[in-house]
Amino acid sequence: MDDKIATAAEAAEGAALPRRIDVHTDGTQPECEQALSPKPQAHKSPAEWGYERLVLYIQNFEAQLDSDHEIAMGFAGGEAGVLRIEGIGFFDPDMITFYGTDQHGARMQLIQHISQLSVVLRALPKIGPQERPRRIGFELARALSPDESKAADATAETATE
Repeated sequence: MDDKIATAAEAAEGAALPRRIDVHTDGTQPECEQALSPKPQAHKSPAEWGYERLVLYIQNFEAQLDSDHEIAMGFAGGEAGVLRIEGIGFFDPDMITFYGTDQHGARMQLIQHISQLSVVLRALPKIGPQERPRRIGFELARALSPDESKAADATAETATE
């Protein structure tokens, strides 16, 4: 038990701010925001809160990719293969949905209960000779914070150069 005494304001702030710890042993330490939307954590459904954290992880993963790769996700067990992530959504109170295509270009959609959420992020070569790889993390974040779309655009430009 912690003997630290906190004021009411410190206790409220501590309850509102999520705790996140990432330690990388390869010397890299990508920076990541703690929250994307201004909505207090206590007012988010498990699905919305899970969605927001997934977007943050996707942004972090994409920041480490070179210009020849894009994000995808793999599946544990079965023969489902990989899904090139083209969109993510949530359905309150407890469902997360991934949209995209498989390695052959066929449309895919994964619908998962938040309590069963397990995502493996993978890097796949980008499709076609387009100039820049798609970075969906910034697009997903923009949907949560429409007022900050210009900042997300600027960050996306910097990350892909």
